[in-house]
Amino acid sequence: MKNRYSENQSKIIINRARRNKISADLALCVYASSLLGAESSLVLHGGGNTSVKSGEGTLYIKGSGADLKTIEHSDFTALSLQNLRRLQAHNDLSDEQMTAELRLAKIDPDAAIPSVETLLHAFLPNKFVMHTHSNAVLALTNQVDGAMRCKTVFGPKVETISYTMSGFRLAKKAASFFETPPNILGLVLMNHGIFTFGETAKEAYGRMIRLVTLAESELKKNRKNVFKAETILAKLRPISEIAPIIRGALGPGWVLDFRSNNAIKNFVTGKELARYGTAGPVTPDHVIRTKAKPLILPIPDFHQGFSIKVQQAVEKFENQYLNYFNKHNKRHDGKKVIRDPKPRVIILPGIGFFGVGATVENARIAADLATVNVEVITNAEAIGRYRPVSQADIFDIEYWSLEVAKLQDLKPDPLQGQVVLITGAGSGIGAATAKAFAEQGATLIVLDVNLKSIELVAQEIGGLALVCDVTKPKDVRRAFDAACKTFGGVDIVVSNAGAAWQGEIGTVDERIVRESFELNFFAHQSVAQNAVRVMRAQNLGGRLLFNTSKQAINPGVDFGPYGLPKAATLSLMRQYAVDHGKDGITSNAVNADRIRSGLLTDAMISNRSRARSMSEADYMSGNLLGEEVTAEDVAKAFVDLALSPKTTAAVITVDGGNIAAALR
Repeated sequence: MKNRYSENQSKIIINRARRNKISADLALCVYASSLLGAESSLVLHGGGNTSVKSGEGTLYIKGSGADLKTIEHSDFTALSLQNLRRLQAHNDLSDEQMTAELRLAKIDPDAAIPSVETLLHAFLPNKFVMHTHSNAVLALTNQVDGAMRCKTVFGPKVETISYTMSGFRLAKKAASFFETPPNILGLVLMNHGIFTFGETAKEAYGRMIRLVTLAESELKKNRKNVFKAETILAKLRPISEIAPIIRGALGPGWVLDFRSNNAIKNFVTGKELARYGTAGPVTPDHVIRTKAKPLILPIPDFHQGFSIKVQQAVEKFENQYLNYFNKHNKRHDGKKVIRDPKPRVIILPGIGFFGVGATVENARIAADLATVNVEVITNAEAIGRYRPVSQADIFDIEYWSLEVAKLQDLKPDPLQGQVVLITGAGSGIGAATAKAFAEQGATLIVLDVNLKSIELVAQEIGGLALVCDVTKPKDVRRAFDAACKTFGGVDIVVSNAGAAWQGEIGTVDERIVRESFELNFFAHQSVAQNAVRVMRAQNLGGRLLFNTSKQAINPGVDFGPYGLPKAATLSLMRQYAVDHGKDGITSNAVNADRIRSGLLTDAMISNRSRARSMSEADYMSGNLLGEEVTAEDVAKAFVDLALSPKTTAAVITVDGGNIAAALR
């Protein structure tokens, strides 16, 4: 592993810290921490921790859950070193007592909760302390003879500590090595990770890189081929078909993140997958994101019974998780409260795996950590035989209050876990609707023919941007397949894309009418058919939402080429409600009028206002309320319909009041 510490950069950081009245030591600790965080093979998603002891008797330590990759000085919590070190005289300290003492030691009561390994950092005499979950080190420690391997690789200046849960006991064990004048560079925590320390940030960081490099070099020696492949004769389904089936078996509110590469395929195709794949996470710290074991599905072939097998596999996993919980909860006098039993990693033999989460971020974290599992277990098996800590140790971390605190979320947003696909989302109503759904916690896929505009929208809302011409059925199919591959499926579809063709209906060119029907009717049918295809595979119901326009009800002069297909789309919406209510799919429409957008351009507003012999301002506010209606008003109507599970075949009119366009 390359040492990326730069003296020139450290000088720049010190000068900047002085200008901003930040401790130079803290600034250098932040710098070294970010270098560690940039190495995904060292830490991921809030893992690891770092600290520095200042001259004024203060310990600055990473706040619990802060990410080393993006860490700032404000992510460190300042504590009284004197208050922490007096705890070293205790023989024992409960988690509750330790938490209370950490709270009292905080210099700023409102600062973040400090790392669960704060006492270990405090008890060590060194100024800078750094801790990572190095993949290479974990591959060495997760062995039957892991301690012996580590002593051979790292030498006498690195001590090993048998697996001990983080907290007071681990801190006492670590400190015991310093009762005599210390002459060691680091500590290896079996099945957990590695600590290094030094009197400067450069020294502590450099030692981490040096020791990890030794582990990496060891893993390259005397390797054997691993994971003899299971023969899979069946033709495997594509991910776009598998994902909705899995998502449906999990139930509502879950997002998937698929991963596959050569290393992953090699891992998931091994004959002994059931042994090494379910042995347990490479470090117990991962369990709160991945659970103790993944779900291994049957081979995803084209047999008609595959959906049933997936459902049965999920149910079996949940029952086994309940048994696991009950068994180990007895050791805690039944005081633990079970969390949901759904798997967080789902393995597809011969293909890859899915990370599972209530949000895109949580699914990504689960998938990232599962990828680490693949790398570490592969390396461990290549030099020996993978053996993690016991199921009891894993459970104790999974239900440890100090770890669970990292997962405490606020009340979930109304559409958390719901995947929404919107067409024509590059501007106007579509863009406003995408933003409105994102504000409700939904996961967004935004489609448009304009690449630049759709990328800007996706960037703003954190969604997936896809270029798609909805008048081309193959484009639409590819878009829905991409949605399934990326997030697992689709729950809500807003079929919004459209354009306005004008002309006197008795004289207009037939080509204009046909072009309008392609976009303003047939495209809606293509989008809705693909939505039903995915929603049926999920068996979770769904929401179809159509933008029909007031022209469907109240046609305007010389606007027939636009209004006629919109009227057909209104009937299409009702037909979907009739035919697919049995699938739990609702179908509704928004009937909007006079919304400034790519469809109703400034030029068109000028033309329509002249046709009605009124000013543009009067034209845009020509309704019962006397107010202009915006794209955001229409977006709210789409969201309201999405949140109405027992409303179908309905039309919401968003036009400020136009009796001629009112339905009932």
